[in-house]
Amino acid sequence: MIDLRSDTVTKPSEQMRKAMYNAEVGDDVFKEDPTINALEKYAAELLGKESALFVTSGVMGNQLCLNVLTSPGDEVICEKDAHIFNYESSAPSMLSGIQLYPVSGKYGVITAEQVEEAIRPKSAYYMPRTKVIEVENTHNRASGAIHPIENIAELKKVAEKNNLYFHLDGARIWNASVKTGISVSKYASYFDTISCCLSKGLGAPVGSLIAGNKDFISEAYRVRKAWGGGMRQSGILAAAGLYALQNNIERLSEDHEKAEVIAKALSTCENVRVDLDSVQTNIIIFEVLTTTVEEAQIICKEKGLLVSIGNKKCLRAVTHLDVSFEQIDEVVKILKEVFNG
Repeated sequence: MIDLRSDTVTKPSEQMRKAMYNAEVGDDVFKEDPTINALEKYAAELLGKESALFVTSGVMGNQLCLNVLTSPGDEVICEKDAHIFNYESSAPSMLSGIQLYPVSGKYGVITAEQVEEAIRPKSAYYMPRTKVIEVENTHNRASGAIHPIENIAELKKVAEKNNLYFHLDGARIWNASVKTGISVSKYASYFDTISCCLSKGLGAPVGSLIAGNKDFISEAYRVRKAWGGGMRQSGILAAAGLYALQNNIERLSEDHEKAEVIAKALSTCENVRVDLDSVQTNIIIFEVLTTTVEEAQIICKEKGLLVSIGNKKCLRAVTHLDVSFEQIDEVVKILKEVFNG
């Protein structure tokens, strides 16, 4: 079975498992785990921030950032297909007492003009207080599209002008960096806070990182503990993350090549529609034209291919390090069988 449901299905390589086995550990709640400390120091330097914190998941990472940056009753402006709006179990309202203001953008990109219009007037005491602008790069529901850095710079100006925080959901920022050649530190430099995943394309089994200034991370560390995120001898997990950062970033270009092969094959099929311009990294979202997505998903599985449902009309395939180029050839064959004629 070829599994393209997500890049989260990857398993640790033999080398990563050895790094985990050999990891030196201590009690991280006492800040005594040397491997955790090494990962956080390395990540902070890589992202160009003062400090970083290892957390259990991307959801925890995003929500810690939003919690620390806001107070109950505040509002966060985001794109309508953003992960924090669609896939984080209403955590902003449940955990922080804040609400989200979704704005529609092409390929997940909201403009400075749209954000300016969405900012609540400070004199309107009866409205929520705008506190944060959030963007996602790459954008999951926009087929892994990359947020142009020129637009990020314009959004940063809006944030500074209006005294707002700027947060990046950079779960797949590594993909954006490899594709564009722009360093992750350059992307991160525009943002007050960033969350980024280790357990997607980089292949670690667990974990994400958040980064920002020292005061922010100190407060996030306190909230992480309150949310049950103190993980004791978690250097075993941090070792996988450190290995991923040091060895698995540049190889993401292979996943992008694989996705391009699949997208081009789908563009020749009669019974699906795919926007080739949106497939910029490792995610392919394609519309099923002649049957339901559930039925198409079952047929693909029967032929040996696992894909996920992107939305009511679309399926989603995500390339990753555990699927070879030879398997991609088989994927193309299966998709053509399913969606032609």
